[in-house]
Amino acid sequence: MWRQVLALIRKELLAVLRDARSRTVLIGPPLIQLLVFGYAASFDINHVPIAVFNQDHSQPSRDLIARFAGSPTFSVQKILRSDAPVDHLIDERRVQMVLVIDPNFTRDLLVHRPARMQMIVDGRNSNTALLIESYANTILNDFALGWSADHGGPPMPAVVDIRTRYNPTLTSRWFIVPGIVALLTMVVTLLVVGLSVAREREMGTFDQLLVTPLRQIDILLGKGLPGMLIGAIEATVIITAAVFWFHVPLRGSLLPLYFGMLLFVLAVTGIGLAISALAATQQQALLGAFLFIVPSVILSGFATPIANMPMWIQHLTWINPMRYFLIIVRSVFLEGAGFGELAPQFWPMAAIGVVTLSVAGWLFRKRVV
Repeated sequence: MWRQVLALIRKELLAVLRDARSRTVLIGPPLIQLLVFGYAASFDINHVPIAVFNQDHSQPSRDLIARFAGSPTFSVQKILRSDAPVDHLIDERRVQMVLVIDPNFTRDLLVHRPARMQMIVDGRNSNTALLIESYANTILNDFALGWSADHGGPPMPAVVDIRTRYNPTLTSRWFIVPGIVALLTMVVTLLVVGLSVAREREMGTFDQLLVTPLRQIDILLGKGLPGMLIGAIEATVIITAAVFWFHVPLRGSLLPLYFGMLLFVLAVTGIGLAISALAATQQQALLGAFLFIVPSVILSGFATPIANMPMWIQHLTWINPMRYFLIIVRSVFLEGAGFGELAPQFWPMAAIGVVTLSVAGWLFRKRVV
């Protein structure tokens, strides 16, 4: 049995590797997506264009403006003479925030009253607006602490010492790049497995395969294992790039990471085989794969937290294998999690893999008959 299955696996791998288009799909797009996501997909903000309307024209107000100008987060693009251009600048997206300093800013500081100022933020992108407000508040708090220390004002009621665990610099790349391991592993595995049977049908060799001594389970293994192997190799390349190119810390062991990857690829292979069994052409298989990929990524927690989704959608994510593997890969990279901590993520993927492979086998038998 295994000699025949290995021969079919060898045939599948040669069919993929000898085809120039298949090689391009397997090598080019994943590397391009890794670089694009790794560098472009970031929650950090830098050089945010802002305008300043300083109605006080005092040394303290200029010191505050200098703090914004010297921050890598903000870039002062306009010094306004009046408040007339404010709406125009934000409407045309020329600036994302306008800082308005009250005429009595310094006087209020000297008499130990809250100094009034206003931040007008472009809220069309709510996530960016929240980050801008957070960074601006940090600068304002530092200014207030410095003023109190230099001028003998009333002490702050409390000083917050913020320490962030697992990602002390809050670098969003540490969060995004490990997620790309799950994303690209799923895409590559699904495409390789999903196109396998459809390619045979288009070439007219699938019927020849059915009249060989191979059983249906042998054909399923021969079609599924190459995709699993290629997916695991792609994941290894991405993990290597994450550690040595993007410098994401790998704090945990590779054993739980690869065990989780095995279960994840197993579950995705079952889905790919089911798509391949239903599709009559490679175009249909490709469409079916992407119809699964898009909602799977959205419902995985890759970019938005699952806890923020409506409750009925949160229940829907339980059948998504990418949800569990994302937790595994991020936990191993950033937390150093081991088998004990990740056990609640392993068994759902194993269950999904059993179900998807069983469904794929049933669909395969239906199509053969």
